[in-house]
Amino acid sequence: LSVNCLDQHVEKSPNRVALIWERDEPGTAVYVTYRELLDLTCRLANTLKKYGIQKGDKVAIYMSVSPLSVAAMLACARIGAIHTVIFAGFSAESLAGRIVDSGCKAVITYNQGVRGGRIIELKTTVDEAVKNCPSIKHVFVAQRTDNKVQMGDRDIPLEEEMAKEASVCTPESMDSEDMLFMLYTSGSTGKPKGIVHTQAGYLLYAAMTHKYVFDYQQGDVFGCVADIGWITGHSYVVYGPLCNGATSVLFESTPVYPDPGRYWEVVQRLKINQFYGAPTAIRLLLNYGEEWVKKYDRSSLKTLGSVGEPINNEAWQWFYHVVGEGRCTLVDTWWQTETGGICIAPRPSEEKAEIVPAMAMRPFFGIVPVLMDENGKVIEGNDVSGALCIAQPWPGMAKTIYGDDQRFVDAYFKAYPGYYFTGDGAYRNKKGYYQITGRMDDVINISGHRLGTAEIEDAMADHPEVPEIAVIGYPHKIKGEGAFAFIVLKEQTAHIDCVKEELKTIVASKIAKYAVPDHILVVKRLPKTRSGKIMRRLLRKVVTEQSDSMGDITTLDDPNVVKEIVDAYQKYKK
Repeated sequence: LSVNCLDQHVEKSPNRVALIWERDEPGTAVYVTYRELLDLTCRLANTLKKYGIQKGDKVAIYMSVSPLSVAAMLACARIGAIHTVIFAGFSAESLAGRIVDSGCKAVITYNQGVRGGRIIELKTTVDEAVKNCPSIKHVFVAQRTDNKVQMGDRDIPLEEEMAKEASVCTPESMDSEDMLFMLYTSGSTGKPKGIVHTQAGYLLYAAMTHKYVFDYQQGDVFGCVADIGWITGHSYVVYGPLCNGATSVLFESTPVYPDPGRYWEVVQRLKINQFYGAPTAIRLLLNYGEEWVKKYDRSSLKTLGSVGEPINNEAWQWFYHVVGEGRCTLVDTWWQTETGGICIAPRPSEEKAEIVPAMAMRPFFGIVPVLMDENGKVIEGNDVSGALCIAQPWPGMAKTIYGDDQRFVDAYFKAYPGYYFTGDGAYRNKKGYYQITGRMDDVINISGHRLGTAEIEDAMADHPEVPEIAVIGYPHKIKGEGAFAFIVLKEQTAHIDCVKEELKTIVASKIAKYAVPDHILVVKRLPKTRSGKIMRRLLRKVVTEQSDSMGDITTLDDPNVVKEIVDAYQKYKK
């Protein structure tokens, strides 16, 4: 795999630029050629081998986006080790949970990260995490800043060690179905699941979709601004582009640092041809107005892409008309961590085929989408809605949930036997094009981050004053969805505001800052069925102010609870 991403290009064109690292500090881009990236990867691979990392071992990567973090992924692949990249915004507890679940032998991290002009204490977080991770033998620490950090017995200065190693490393011979990486994603239960991707099919699918969905041509500069901690970064910052011999941009900063013109200034300076980003960022920038976009020359752009959640019409129009000046193809791409790559998108298609705003539209080669009804029957015809399933296997599909084959079967193949169930609902319009309507389970999408509400509830349940919690998603103007928590307090609890702050701190430290609920509403009790199941759909109705259309509430233990909650919500809103 690393031969496909590196060696084959080094043989033909060693000085072609592989990566352009757009560092957090504006205007300080670093260019890395294929030759240099191979050198970096081999030295890192040899360092891992020196410290006992072998084929089949698991390695955690807790780093911000950089050439070194890409080299870390490729070095693992080269020696047959399995990487699990953990988003550098996750808390120590989240990090530890993933390390323990996957049984990692080593962590690769930076002394610190830099994002939006702020320092992020990566090494300190790793130190806290590995206290509870007996499987960790070594922590490799690279330098992103000049600041000194505490180094202990198992800590290894990465660059110093790499400098001693040879720049040649013979790649391990791997089977097409050997594990390549694991990536944790949220499910509808509290425990994140380690999605497993293997070698050949995954790489083929990432490379094919990168080439055909974005119409990538040799010499183009491909700008996917996703973090490597997410599947988008794996498939469209690293593996897809590098397999195709592309020049891929690594974006370390944020859309608003040092100002809301950052993306477009980068497009102008790096002459980006394809720009792939998230609707949540577009919605954020839209609020700052057009002048930040128009200030910069975007004539290099040919294709715009959207990923992470369904894009709303207003954001689509702004992205297309303001950013792309109405002349760039805009592809709204639907796919998942589990699918490995893009499954439904407006391109590839016939030349100049129509693109309907805010629709993913067309299945990619080999993808056979079907819509299912409540009874598990395939819905035929057009102008219909149902549960989105995929009818036959494709190369990029995940192979299992690490250590839990049964959960994999239950989550994706049980609801509709013979089909892969995506967890999403979809609408097929009169012309047969697909539009994704959102999750059908208790999973919400905050700024493109997928999060099970059960995970937030589990974190909050640690507070001694809070016996009951229900978290739901609600529409949020910027983030797409936000988390709204309903809590029941113990009778004698006095300092309600204090408890709310404590709850927010718990969620930030157990999961991550983005998971913290925007609203916490104290209620006397939660709406439950006679069997004790919380009816979250009623809470959604309250928050979206549709309490006059509650539907059937006869299954509630006490229907009066609805009025109580509506009153509490109205009072809270005022």
